[in-house]
Amino acid sequence: MILHSDEVRDVDVPGSGPMRMHLFRPAAEGCFPGVLLFSEIYQVTAPIRRLAAMIAGNGYVVAVPEVYHEYEPAGTVLNYDPAGTDRGNALKVTKPVAAYDADAQAGLTALLEHPACNGRLGTFGVCLGGHLAYRAALDPRVSAAACFYPTDIHAGTLGEGRSDDSLARMADLKAEIMFVWGRQDPHVPYAGREAIRARLEEVGATYAWHEMNAQHAFLRDEGPRYDPALFLQAMALTLEFYRRTLA
Repeated sequence: MILHSDEVRDVDVPGSGPMRMHLFRPAAEGCFPGVLLFSEIYQVTAPIRRLAAMIAGNGYVVAVPEVYHEYEPAGTVLNYDPAGTDRGNALKVTKPVAAYDADAQAGLTALLEHPACNGRLGTFGVCLGGHLAYRAALDPRVSAAACFYPTDIHAGTLGEGRSDDSLARMADLKAEIMFVWGRQDPHVPYAGREAIRARLEEVGATYAWHEMNAQHAFLRDEGPRYDPALFLQAMALTLEFYRRTLA
């Protein structure tokens, strides 16, 4: 599908001011399911924009919030370099978990209010964003979440104080969830993945689980860890998942 990919909306988040969201949607007339897509620690980079466009081009309204909107001017993109990585990682544990959750609630509401959204909601995320996509799916309005190599869930180290309750809250999960991991990802080792899967089983979650022979950030189409073949495989899994859960 041909896309509209230059739309932005500044969404008011109670307690923290405006949050910029970048929107990607089919140019065709009609209404489509909405997907709230959470970026990695670098915000809305060129690879994130291409990822959002790929999903949108398959028939979705995709909104990408700037996850550090309280700390950086609107439109800020952190570089894929040591300085950008340090800044992104520092902000990840500066921002309170409650603020991440408030962003998700405001973003989902704004997506529902978009005239091209048909009322069905999913989430998607990579790295930090994979964790945020999971937490956003605790909102009962969300039907499906695709979480790629989400960091910190197994360790409970997201946000200010490095003390999140994501594993504990898994019992509240009503959405169907898909986790995709890289076996060679040092950020989420085997023991961490097993802890997450054991908790999913404990609470009786409806989930899909995929592990690939890949590094962390294998979806990012810049840098040495990108795996194009696995990118295509992962996107096929995601689109089939959304077709089934967001129909």
